[in-house]
Amino acid sequence: MSAYGYNNRGKQHQAAMMDDDDEDLYEGFNYSIDLAPPQTASMHQSSYFKSGQTARKAPAPPLAEKAENSPKETARDMEKLVNSLIEQSSEAAVKHDNEEALRLAKEAVGKKERAFTKHCETHGLTDMTNIDLTYAVFFNLANAYHLNGLWKEAIQSYTPIVKNKQYPQGGRLRVNMGNIYFEQQQYPTAIRMYRMALDQIPNTSKEIRYNIKKNIGSAQIKLGHYQDAATTFEDIMEGNPDFQSGFNLIICYYAIGEHEKMRRGFTNLIGIPMEGVGDDDSQDDESKDGDIPTGVPAVVHLKKDGLKAEIRARQKKATEFILTAAKLCAPALDKKDWLAGYNWVIDAMKVDHEPIASEMEICKALHFLKNKDFDKAIEVLKAFEKKDPALKAMAATNLSFLYFVEGDYAQADKFASLAVRHQRYNAKALVNKGNCLYIKNECERAKELYLEAIGVEADCIEAIFNLGLVNIKIGVLNEALQAFEKLHSIVPTNTEVLYQIANLHDMMGNYRQAAKFNILLSCFGSAKNIADPGVLARMGQIFNKDDDETQAFHYHLESYRHFPVNLDVISWLGVWYVKSELYEKAIQFFERAAQIQPTEVKWRLMVTSCHRRMGAYQKALVLYEQIHVDYPDNLECLRYLVAICKDLGQKYEHHQHALAKLERGTSPRSNWVL
Repeated sequence: MSAYGYNNRGKQHQAAMMDDDDEDLYEGFNYSIDLAPPQTASMHQSSYFKSGQTARKAPAPPLAEKAENSPKETARDMEKLVNSLIEQSSEAAVKHDNEEALRLAKEAVGKKERAFTKHCETHGLTDMTNIDLTYAVFFNLANAYHLNGLWKEAIQSYTPIVKNKQYPQGGRLRVNMGNIYFEQQQYPTAIRMYRMALDQIPNTSKEIRYNIKKNIGSAQIKLGHYQDAATTFEDIMEGNPDFQSGFNLIICYYAIGEHEKMRRGFTNLIGIPMEGVGDDDSQDDESKDGDIPTGVPAVVHLKKDGLKAEIRARQKKATEFILTAAKLCAPALDKKDWLAGYNWVIDAMKVDHEPIASEMEICKALHFLKNKDFDKAIEVLKAFEKKDPALKAMAATNLSFLYFVEGDYAQADKFASLAVRHQRYNAKALVNKGNCLYIKNECERAKELYLEAIGVEADCIEAIFNLGLVNIKIGVLNEALQAFEKLHSIVPTNTEVLYQIANLHDMMGNYRQAAKFNILLSCFGSAKNIADPGVLARMGQIFNKDDDETQAFHYHLESYRHFPVNLDVISWLGVWYVKSELYEKAIQFFERAAQIQPTEVKWRLMVTSCHRRMGAYQKALVLYEQIHVDYPDNLECLRYLVAICKDLGQKYEHHQHALAKLERGTSPRSNWVL
């Protein structure tokens, strides 16, 4: 519908405009209007009714058909469509449907916005050309490219905006370009973009300027320019301190070894006011929580006040920054006396951050434990017995673990029970209690506790691993395999998990799968460039069980090459060469075994046996006689001596007499039988 109004171009033109506007005003309406009879004395009543009767007799004129939209209306519709596409694209991005967001953004730019601009130019509607709309569609397209990881296209979309002087705020988008370069690890370019954006932000917009400086500091840390980053974050902490910047500043001080500045930075960090609800509000929350009907989830109640939920989230994040900074500072403040650093950090936090200070006490106990000072660790942890239940449960959990490692299972069980009693939904405490039951061979009860711990914390690695072990112990191999496979999905490179999976497949007869996981185990071992001879030996055994002697020989030989003192591997290789009638090779391995175990007669007997099988009877006779001198009571040696003397036609009666005497059991010594 066209606009209706007056202008100042003269009465004649004004009247013409009124007529045209009246036509436009009522054109296209499809409903009738009932007019009331005129209330004037000059109008004759008969004339009115006559006119009315005539109107009733004559047929009604047809309604005018709706005319096509004017160019201006078409332009407005096209503009609305472009705005709608931008909104739909933004909504898809919020829902993380990035591909749909990009499709809609492309449609808005590639078709609709260009069509709108062309339409305005064609019909001379230059006053309707909307540069803000062009800004919006290109900005939305660039953002959609960024979300889809198309960095080059995103930069190309941002560039015309930031270079167009018609957009006074366009320079701010260099921050987005800097973020893209940051993700591409092009940190110098990212810093340049951030600084260019900073130059276009007025000093009155302090919040935006400090946020850009945070990005600059983060990029400087990535480059390893810790001194420059420290200067940047110092500027932020002076003007607009926040927990993240304070934490990053401490990291910079730590990296450049400025321990005294770390102390000052930590003091500034804990001095930042923490956003929170007042005491009165907290009491109101507690009273309101008490009025929540049974069965109504607490989360639903929390959602009623989104502001408090946001404040609690920020408090949690701030607590994480302070705790992590405390753990970083405490052992580094005094290299000669780590305990002094812990005590300083704990004392500094006792006034405003008592819960974090208590948690640092537990960290101090763990440091004692790390230094094998168990008595001090126990002393610190036992000090929590009179504190609140959460801290008491945490301390009891650590005490239980400590006593378990020391082998004091009674005390470990006691503190594990205490931890579970004070905090039932504590996965670590449940695992400790399960471990104590496992030691007592109460495997079924231990299994229940491991399952309960997994119910509390689905990705509790200790609970899943121990569940697999207890299933192996009670003979439920399939369930054990399921547990370790789940753990493998969480920690795919953990060697202990890979070993257990390979071992289970071996026990279940799945030799190919066992070999596969042993190969993975050798790839992810602690020394990735050095093969693990133990794993190679296991693979050799697995292929031997699978009747693949070629592969079995290969892996045994590789294991021997990396670790030539494993007697099981040496024995297997020697026997394999004997079976293959390669006695010279077998002799080398049995001689190596004899060097490793010089007091074990069987290796010398095997060497002599190889000479005998080769037909070197004279050499074999000499070796048998030497063995007989060293081990006169060895039955095996005497039997072969008698046999070989007979074959060579030599005297054997004295050997025969000694053999008969031993066989009658007159000798008190025991003999090894080959």
